[in-house]
Amino acid sequence: MAIGIRSLTPDFAGEVSGVDLTRPLTATEVAGLEAGMDRYAVLIYHGQAVTDEQQKTFSLNFGALEVTGGGNVTQASQQRLGAFMADVSNLGADHKPLPRDDRRRMFNLGNQLWHSDSSFRAVPAKYSILSGRTAVDKGGRTEFADMRAAYDALDARTRSEIEDLVCEHSLIYSRGALGFTDLTDEERAMFKPVRQRLVRVHPVTRRKSLFLASHIGTIVGWPMPEARMFIRDLTEHAVQPRFVHKHVWTQYDMVMWDNRSTMHRVTRFDETKVRDMRRTTVAGDGMTVEQLAA
Repeated sequence: MAIGIRSLTPDFAGEVSGVDLTRPLTATEVAGLEAGMDRYAVLIYHGQAVTDEQQKTFSLNFGALEVTGGGNVTQASQQRLGAFMADVSNLGADHKPLPRDDRRRMFNLGNQLWHSDSSFRAVPAKYSILSGRTAVDKGGRTEFADMRAAYDALDARTRSEIEDLVCEHSLIYSRGALGFTDLTDEERAMFKPVRQRLVRVHPVTRRKSLFLASHIGTIVGWPMPEARMFIRDLTEHAVQPRFVHKHVWTQYDMVMWDNRSTMHRVTRFDETKVRDMRRTTVAGDGMTVEQLAA
């Protein structure tokens, strides 16, 4: 059966059929899926009961995998998965839900804020590929915002104003917005702010998009309060319902999205229930702007 992609939202979010991600893909299949990503930016695959190794093998079709270190406060001894598999669950190493006051759980609540994966890295991510091994029956949706459509809908004056702006991104900013400020010196050094362009151009389609995230703390050259209000206004514009697709998870769904063209967040759910989500991240291939010398 040939791969097919059905549009769920006009030119944003497509549902893939005719593919089994537990087996190796042909070059033609990979090219078709990448073309689908260029068009939709979010692809949804149902019924993909992959292992961790199969998920990594599938992800490697699209580029090198990003190492998960530097994106959380989980210690090596507390890790449930390997270095190339981000644990986006609510589980500890014992595979049980984390206690309500667990430091890792409180840090991970930041995933409920609108963000783009790894925008806090000097080289931000290309694709994220999330496997739903165990879903919850209420809440826990993943919502996606089309940052291309959001950019297109801006008035000409705003597009001109933001064209060359550069923002600082850090996990310190997003977690600080939640009141999570108790970071060690090592964590603060690890989360040192990086610079990213506010407007990105897709390398294939050449479409422009807003590169927004809750990780933004300021705009270079702007007073911080003014910068944060402006970023808040842009974010409110970008997450209007007309730009958003909401994915309700069922077991063994696989969802793949382009971090260069989208923002996303998870919605609140009962964290006494198991929600096992495992993400591989395809690394980006360059900075959006040169970083300051150390």
